[in-house]
Amino acid sequence: MTEKMKIEEIIVVEGKDDTRRLLEVVDADTIETIGSAINEDILAQIEHAQEMRGVIVFTDPDYSGEKIRKIIMEVVPDAKHAFLSRRLAEPQKRGSSLGVEHASDEAIIEALRKVVTPTFETDNYQEISRQILLDYGLIAGANAKERRERLGDELRIGYTNSKQLVKRLQMFRITETELKEAMAKVEESL
Repeated sequence: MTEKMKIEEIIVVEGKDDTRRLLEVVDADTIETIGSAINEDILAQIEHAQEMRGVIVFTDPDYSGEKIRKIIMEVVPDAKHAFLSRRLAEPQKRGSSLGVEHASDEAIIEALRKVVTPTFETDNYQEISRQILLDYGLIAGANAKERRERLGDELRIGYTNSKQLVKRLQMFRITETELKEAMAKVEESL
């Protein structure tokens, strides 16, 4: 048997199924938020984990997962983030919700290898204008949602609605050149 990838940081997941699935693939410790019912005790635990070993937020690519990610970012702004595309988190059974627990071993390993850390330094960062995002069809028009979803996968910044997009691009310091390159791939895939 091949040795599992060891993760130094503590991985923050939504529930027991996510923990079980991650431990099948990697050697890691987790903190479970118990879904979007994340409370002060769990946030304090995450804050402490960040101070001691660092944390990687690895929530489901859905509304609930994004909500949890936002709450954690308010308390631990320098936490690392792992993202799965909605496609890679789809359940085998119809009627089940998207989740980390449904991802393949390869998808989980890839997401953890490509962990990203947001930054809030704005010196020398040129914010991408809403006009550019409009020109790329990311804010309005046919397929805007699909374009944002594919862009989020391509840049590994997760899915965003049109309001969140500017902030997420800024948070992960995506340049206009990186956006242009990613959008070329998005356009190819449409």
